[in-house]
Amino acid sequence: MRIAVTTPTGNVGRHVVATLIRAGVRPRVLLREPARLAPKVRDEVDAVQVDQYDADAVVAATEDVDALFWVDPTSGGDDPLAEYARATRSVVRAVADNRIGRVVFQSSVGAEKRHGAGEIDGLAHTETALDGLGVDVAHLRCGYFFTNLELQLDALRAGTLQVILPLDQPMAWVAPRDIAEVAATRLLSSDWSGRCVQAVHGPMDLTWRRVAEILTAATGRQIRVERITDDAMRTQLHQAGMPDGLVEAVVGMSTGLRENFVPEQRRTLQTTTPTTLAAWAYDHLRHQIAVAS
Repeated sequence: MRIAVTTPTGNVGRHVVATLIRAGVRPRVLLREPARLAPKVRDEVDAVQVDQYDADAVVAATEDVDALFWVDPTSGGDDPLAEYARATRSVVRAVADNRIGRVVFQSSVGAEKRHGAGEIDGLAHTETALDGLGVDVAHLRCGYFFTNLELQLDALRAGTLQVILPLDQPMAWVAPRDIAEVAATRLLSSDWSGRCVQAVHGPMDLTWRRVAEILTAATGRQIRVERITDDAMRTQLHQAGMPDGLVEAVVGMSTGLRENFVPEQRRTLQTTTPTTLAAWAYDHLRHQIAVAS
C-alpha cells in the first residue's frame, strides 16, 4: 500500500509517520522543508518537497498513492478561511486526479457546526469538499490538543492561564500521539469504507479549573486559570502580532463552541484514547516551564 502523509514533522504527523514505519510501510511524506525531517526518519520515507497550497505540486506529489493522511496547513495570514479553501482545492484535485481511494482527514470537534466556529469553519469546508468526491474518507474530529499549552509557556511560567471559555465547561482534551494512532489505524485498515466520522476525545473531558489542578500537580508549579473578556483576548492576540482576520478566527473557535454546543459524537470506547493530561504534562511540559532559581 502506498500511503502519503502531509505535515510529517507536525505534532500529529510525525507520530503517523513513525507508526507507519513500524508497520512496515515506507510512507511518502509531503513537506515544504525536507531538511526538517529527523535524520533517523529520512532513510525510511520518500520525502517530496511541496507546498500544500500549490495544487499542481500536490497532485504531482501524490501520484500513484492509495491512501492519504491530510492535514490543512496552519494559517498565519489575515484571511485564514481563504487559506483553508486553497488547501482544500489542493487535496480535492489530488484525490480526484490521482483517484486516491482513501483519505484520513484531521478535523476538529466543532466542524459539525459547519459555520460559526471561527477557524474550525475551514476544516468543515474541507470535510464537505472531500465528502463530495465519493471516496472512502474518515474525518477525525479531534479534541483540544495538549500541545496547545506549549503555546502559552510564558503564561505557565508566570502561573496564570487566561481563557475566554467558562472555567467549568468540560471539553475533550487529547494527546496528538493518540490522534496519530487512530489515523494510522484508519489508513492501514481495510475494514471500513464510505464516509466515516470518528471523534478522538482523549481519556476524559476536562474543565479549565481541572486543567489548572492537573498542571499544578504534574509540574510542581502553582498554576491558576482565570476567565477574561473576549476583547481582552483580542488585545492579547493583537499584541502577539496576529492580524485582525486571524484574531477573529482564533477567538471564534472558543466563542462558537461555548454556548449550546453539543458534539455530534458522544464519548464512547471508540472515541476515547488513553494518554492523560497529567502523564503528558509530566513528560513534556514540566521541564519546559522550569525556571532556574
